[in-house]
Amino acid sequence: MPATNINYRQASIEDDSTHAKHFYQLWQDNEVPLENIISECLDVTLQFIHGARQELSYQAFIAESEGKIIASTGCQVFTGLYPHILTNGNRRYGYISGVYVESNHRNQGIAKQLIGMSIRHLKTIGSTKAILHAFPLSKPVYSSLGFSHKNEMGLDLSLIPLK
Repeated sequence: MPATNINYRQASIEDDSTHAKHFYQLWQDNEVPLENIISECLDVTLQFIHGARQELSYQAFIAESEGKIIASTGCQVFTGLYPHILTNGNRRYGYISGVYVESNHRNQGIAKQLIGMSIRHLKTIGSTKAILHAFPLSKPVYSSLGFSHKNEMGLDLSLIPLK
């Protein structure tokens, strides 16, 4: 069911603390144990946002209901995992992160609206592809928007004993 009476907009610097709290809540909602989250997580997130705004064309987007922020996401230029040796026109990735909707507002299309705003921003800054990492419960939302599973593979090194 589509959300009604929701205001969508670019986040301002004043919204950063709420966006950082959403990022923290995202990890909690996905059952990451509290002992695995650093105590300075909000400060670290705010520092990241500030730096990414300066260097990576970072932009957050929020959804509000009755004057309260109920959802947020961010996007930026993806800096990659290896040196960039290709021209920007061939491979300039954008990264979408921290898509969070408060539990009582989920399944109303809010995340899709925010992701759409992120995609438009990434296209505006010249991104040729949008990537993200999804928690299992979020994958259907991203798939419905055209995101596809690719060849990234992972290995949990905590399960491998040192010899």
